[in-house]
Amino acid sequence: MNCSISGEIPEEPVVSKKSGLLYEKRLIERHISDYGKCPITGEPLSMEDIVPIKTGKIVKPRPVQAASIPGMLGMFQIEWDGLMLSNFALEQQLHTARQELSHALYQHDAACRVIARLKKERDEARSLLAQAERQMPMLAPTTTTIEASALSNGKRAGRADEDMAPVGKKLRTGISASIIAELTDCNAALSQQRKKRQIPPTLAPIDAIERYTQLSSYPLHKTSKPGVLSVDILYSKDLIATGGVDTNAVVFNRSSGEILSTLSGHSKKVTSVKFVGEGDLVVTGSADKTVRLWQGSENGNYDCKHVLKDHTAEVQAVTIHATNNYFVTASLDNTWCFYDLSSASCLTQVEDTSSSGGYTSAAFHPDGLILGTGTSESIVKIWDVKSQANVARFDGHAGAVTAISFSENGYFLATAAHDGVKLWDLRKLRNFRTFSPYDENTPTQSVEFDHSGSYLGIAGSDIRVYQVANVKSEWNCIKTFPDLSGTGKATCVKFGPDAKYLAVGSMDRNLRIFGLPGDENETES
Repeated sequence: MNCSISGEIPEEPVVSKKSGLLYEKRLIERHISDYGKCPITGEPLSMEDIVPIKTGKIVKPRPVQAASIPGMLGMFQIEWDGLMLSNFALEQQLHTARQELSHALYQHDAACRVIARLKKERDEARSLLAQAERQMPMLAPTTTTIEASALSNGKRAGRADEDMAPVGKKLRTGISASIIAELTDCNAALSQQRKKRQIPPTLAPIDAIERYTQLSSYPLHKTSKPGVLSVDILYSKDLIATGGVDTNAVVFNRSSGEILSTLSGHSKKVTSVKFVGEGDLVVTGSADKTVRLWQGSENGNYDCKHVLKDHTAEVQAVTIHATNNYFVTASLDNTWCFYDLSSASCLTQVEDTSSSGGYTSAAFHPDGLILGTGTSESIVKIWDVKSQANVARFDGHAGAVTAISFSENGYFLATAAHDGVKLWDLRKLRNFRTFSPYDENTPTQSVEFDHSGSYLGIAGSDIRVYQVANVKSEWNCIKTFPDLSGTGKATCVKFGPDAKYLAVGSMDRNLRIFGLPGDENETES
């Protein structure tokens, strides 16, 4: 007996009480739920009118095609043909999808190129607009006054600086895409070089440093206002620059023992001094809130060429970027400024609104895309130079962070404050070692890695040199020099080329050189 709907033998047969017709259970149930009537007679029909029929297991007979081998081969051939046709259709769909994806990717690439070109044009337009604003007639008298009054001694430049209108101080062009590209390229090149770096064979060994002693002392600053606050060394020419409490900076030739130039012009103490490149430029920061750029001449003198007055409080630190095209200043006004050396203009001034304490120290990472700053609130902040975003901060110091120095390998950061020196692992952003070399009443004034990253110098009530190790190994103190100034306060320390000597400034007027006795002539050569 066959189902009245499908015409096939039902697996679950049921019969209608009203018509007596036989159905497949699942088919008639669905028909009743959809239409509520008999599919054959059209009479009203419900599930109560359906009676199941109990039968034995029904075995469907084989189809005629499966009853013989030729028939089965025919069935297989039909199925194979259907599978091949389906596969061909899928391949056609895949090919079409690939073409559509390729077209979409091409459109995306073209859109990215258009966006990049538009951004470049926007940056160029902003730069031109900023230049036009700087050349506005209302700013011309101020610029003329500054250029006309900048003399070699800088005194008239200082008076012009006091009269400078504050209008130009607010013009900030920002760090353009081309500058960011330059910084990024410099970072990539220096990072690659650092991976291949080796300790120079000419580096002073530990046993030599253990025998260092004072070789010479040079009275570079005035006795009326003693104190050397900052030291920098130009390795290629063995020149030393110092900044003093007497408002002067001094450029000194260590080989000849002569003062090449005295940079006068600041009205208050010079807190930071830095050479740029091969020494043709010197940048100084002062407590008089100004930054000055000094141009070297053939006779060795340095003339004040620019006076920058973007800060409203003491300038505490100056740091030069590895490209020698840009520099950063940090001030107690809670801002740091990014300058273009070629135009002597402030491209951006960054203020951290999360704290009120000013900046007391600053240094670029060796690769140039990271800036470290220390604050008067005992906090060390790490900045992304490209975005000017504060990406990390280190707490734990007591007192103002007086100095900050990155190791040459780029992995370690050393910071000095009233409570001593802390070493930070920049890969894991954590403090892994703390030195407390002095008592609680003696702050650590300076900390400095040597150029090879093999030694660390600390200055406070004395001068100490540590051997640089790794995170887990001990950093041993290999030499301690007494402060021979009699003031009990060594303010700055800097390693010479290959750590062949140390230049130390204290709160007297003298610059002191520590090295290996009998090697004076060798280091001078």
